[in-house]
Amino acid sequence: MTTSPKTSESLPEVHQPGPHGPTPPSSGKPKRRGLIWVVFLLIVAGVAGYAVWQAGRPGNTRKGQGGGGFGGGRGAPLGPVPVVVTKVARSSIPVYLNGLGNVSPFYTVTVKSRVDGQLMKVDFNEGDLVKAGQVLIEIDPRPYQVQLDLAQATLAHDQALLANAKLDLDRYKQLVKTDAIPSQQLDTQVALVAQYEATIKQDQANIDNAKLQLTYSKVTAPITGVLGLRLIDPGNIVHASDTQGMITITQLQPIAVLFTIPEDSLPEVTQKLRAGAHLPADAYNRDNSKKLASGMLVTLDNEIDNTTGTSKLKAVFPNMDNGLFPQQFVNIRLLVNTLTNQLVVPNVAVQNGQQGTFVYVVDEDSTVHLKTVQVGVTTATDADILSGISDGDRVVVDGTDRLVEGAEVRVRKAGDLDNPAGFDAGGNGRRGRGGFKKGGKKGQSGGAGR
Repeated sequence: MTTSPKTSESLPEVHQPGPHGPTPPSSGKPKRRGLIWVVFLLIVAGVAGYAVWQAGRPGNTRKGQGGGGFGGGRGAPLGPVPVVVTKVARSSIPVYLNGLGNVSPFYTVTVKSRVDGQLMKVDFNEGDLVKAGQVLIEIDPRPYQVQLDLAQATLAHDQALLANAKLDLDRYKQLVKTDAIPSQQLDTQVALVAQYEATIKQDQANIDNAKLQLTYSKVTAPITGVLGLRLIDPGNIVHASDTQGMITITQLQPIAVLFTIPEDSLPEVTQKLRAGAHLPADAYNRDNSKKLASGMLVTLDNEIDNTTGTSKLKAVFPNMDNGLFPQQFVNIRLLVNTLTNQLVVPNVAVQNGQQGTFVYVVDEDSTVHLKTVQVGVTTATDADILSGISDGDRVVVDGTDRLVEGAEVRVRKAGDLDNPAGFDAGGNGRRGRGGFKKGGKKGQSGGAGR
């Protein structure tokens, strides 16, 4: 029986024997596993290299060095830290009291009519600056002119009666001497002359009153100030008894500011005022970013507000540039004293930590030391140091975030780069005063000591 030959696809794979026996079948798994390990090792090497590079930068620190908790937990830098310093000096420092104030017109007048009548004419524009005595409104003057003419006519009539009574009095004086008339008639005539004289005075008063009413028909500005919005229009009938005025005038030059201070600060202000001191006051806008005006404190209230524990004060400002406007909210800085010959440092040099308030002081070897200080009065830029440092000490004003007790620093100018070109971050050529640490040699560590 003949068997047909099998195709190559059905033949089993035959392995040629090797020198030590048959060769096992090949597989791709070991190659893939080796590739994974290579990638893993490359990642580890990259992370380690980045960590070493970061540790070598001058801004990074090694934990646990230089003072421990005294520096707030920050480590010492690997190289000299670039810092900006300033010398402690003595200077005068002002003492201010701050308060929230409200601008108020120096004077406010609501102009009303003092006579009854029809409003005929308005001689102003709303918002005008008017002078005291300037005519603002004209009321119909004709009724008051008629009253004046009537009073003058009455005066003339009574003056004629008085003149006739005086003539009769002179006749009666002659007749009584010859007993031609009784003395009683003479006495009656004397009384009649006195009555007419009193009537003349009454008539003169009526004339003056009529003239005054005629004057009131022209309404004038009682003060110099700025006009508000008109409250009544021409053609309306106004009365002296009207509660609503016709126009409001506010005096803005000068202008007043009412502000409050805590009651604990009141004795110092009172003492200065009683001594005749003129305390300057400055007005600032809401966020204290712009000074609006300068003036003087003039007086204080006669009682303390027991609901807020504050006292109200009044300052006056010339306001020649109209920088202040009525009902405007401002911040007031009242200068109550000036301390002289005080140790003063910039505010940025003062730090706060677990040990309290402190500054960093740089010694002659360019080594930084943490000094706890007691701060007195502070201003927007400077702080009064009561204790902890001395005249001539160099305090750090920039770069404090990298400092710890005993750290080495490199003094730089404000605005310079932290590490100029050629600076050795490794620390072998660390600079002290004058560019080198005391005892170092020039030319070490790749030109760090240029």
